[in-house]
Amino acid sequence: MGTPVTTIDTRFGDPDAQPMAWSDTERLLADAELYWLSTTGRGGGPHVTPLIGLWRDGAFWFCTGPGEQKARNLQHEPQVAVTTGTNIWADGTDVVVEGDAHRIADPAQLQTLADAYLAKYGEQWRFEVVDGGFGGEEFSAEVFRVDPRKVLVFAKHPHGQTTHRLR
Repeated sequence: MGTPVTTIDTRFGDPDAQPMAWSDTERLLADAELYWLSTTGRGGGPHVTPLIGLWRDGAFWFCTGPGEQKARNLQHEPQVAVTTGTNIWADGTDVVVEGDAHRIADPAQLQTLADAYLAKYGEQWRFEVVDGGFGGEEFSAEVFRVDPRKVLVFAKHPHGQTTHRLR
């Protein structure tokens, strides 16, 4: 991934708003604890669900059970949106990552991600690498990487909309 092209849309912000630097955007994404994943169902309807995840190496990573709606949706439509931020109008920053989700099955990469989940979220989210995903006695999960095409940043004090285009 190269350096994104960053712009600010002056139509949607205060006159003194400045674009958020890519490094600051990545820090917001990495530090978030909760994200929302939006997928599209076979009939074209949206499906939105909260989940934990990781921002690392210029991509968003998440896991889901193979029978969950988001996993079924990804089988036919890889385009997703991932959001995180605050539910306050005049404070904080919201971020939207738009891109394509791809399943990851490489054992070494999965182990790196399992270690990263443990470091970020603690023992409650200790994953074992098994047969192309995460698993344990009572569950299995597929792991996905979202490669961003566009990242929107909505600053709220002052209000401003930054766009980072990545491809």
